[in-house]
Amino acid sequence: MKNTERVYSENPNGAWLGVVKWSPVKSVWFLSNLVITLFVAPLYLSFSALLVFLVLTGVTLCFGHSLGMYRLLIHRSYECPLWLEYLFVYAGVLVGMAGPIGMVKQHDLRDWAQRQTKCHDFLLHGANILKDGWWQLNCDLRLVDPPTFNIERRIAGSFFYRLMESTWLLQQLILAFPLFWLGGISWVIWGISVRVVISIGGHWLVGYFAHNQGERTWKVEGAAVQGHNIRVAGLLSMGEAWHNNHHAYPGSAMLGLYKDEPDPGWWVLNALYNLGVVKNIRLPEQLPERAELVVEASNTNHRVKRVPEGCEVANFIKRTR
Repeated sequence: MKNTERVYSENPNGAWLGVVKWSPVKSVWFLSNLVITLFVAPLYLSFSALLVFLVLTGVTLCFGHSLGMYRLLIHRSYECPLWLEYLFVYAGVLVGMAGPIGMVKQHDLRDWAQRQTKCHDFLLHGANILKDGWWQLNCDLRLVDPPTFNIERRIAGSFFYRLMESTWLLQQLILAFPLFWLGGISWVIWGISVRVVISIGGHWLVGYFAHNQGERTWKVEGAAVQGHNIRVAGLLSMGEAWHNNHHAYPGSAMLGLYKDEPDPGWWVLNALYNLGVVKNIRLPEQLPERAELVVEASNTNHRVKRVPEGCEVANFIKRTR
C-alpha cells in the first residue's frame, strides 16, 4: 500500500472494496439549492443580484477554496498568519461543500486511493458522467475497511476548525442576513443558492473531466488514475483545473506551471507574498523528487515555463525523469 502522511492502511483491498450510499444531508442540500436555481432564481434576476453572485463566487472560490482549503489547509504549500488562514478557510466553508476537517478527509482519502494500483470508481470518477454526478453530489462511499486518518492536531484540535466543522451549513444563514438586509430576497437567492450550485456543480464537473480526459504532461506510474489539465476551465477554476500538474507536484503552491496556464490563485498568492503577508511558498523544484513521476507529453521541452515573480526561488526548473 502507498500511504500518505494523513492516511494509512495495510489492507490491499481497502481503496476499492466498498458501496456507494445515498447521503440525505448532502443530497437535500444540493438538490434544494438546485431547484431554487432552476425555477426561482430566474424570477429574481437583476443586475445587482448577478453582481453579488459573481463577486461572492470569485471570492469564495479563489480566497476560500483554492487558497484556503486546497493550497493551505490541505497541502500546506505556503505559510501565513493564523488570522489570515482562518479567514481564508472560512471563505472556503462558505463555498458550501463541507467543513474544513471534512474537506481534508475527503481530499486525502481520494488522493490516497488514487495512488494505489486499484481504487473504487467513486474515488477515481470512473463511472459514466450521469452516474458519477449523482454519486458525487448526492452520495457517500462506505469502504468495507476504511483507512486510518491521522489529521494533525493543529487542525483536528483547533476550536475554530471544530466549530466550523459542526456548523458549516449554518454559516450560509449568517451570510444570508446581510444579503437580505442589503438587497432583499434576490441577493439571498443569487448570493447563496445559485452560487452554491455553480460552485459545487462546477467543482464536480472539473473533477470528472480532470480524471478522465484532457492534456497530460506527466504520468505517475503505478497510480490507479492520472490527472489531466482542463485548459478551458483553468481561469474559471482559479487554477484548480491544471490537475495533471497537481498530480505531479501536489505540494506546489503554483498549479499553472507554464505561461499559457492561467492560475488566478497563484496571481493572488504571489501578490500577497510581495506584500509580505505570506511566506515560505513551495514550488515544484523545492519538493522531494518522485521516482514514479515521468514525462509523458512530447511537446514539453519547447513550452515556456513560468518564472515566479517575487518568490525566494529565482529560477523555476521542474525535475522530471
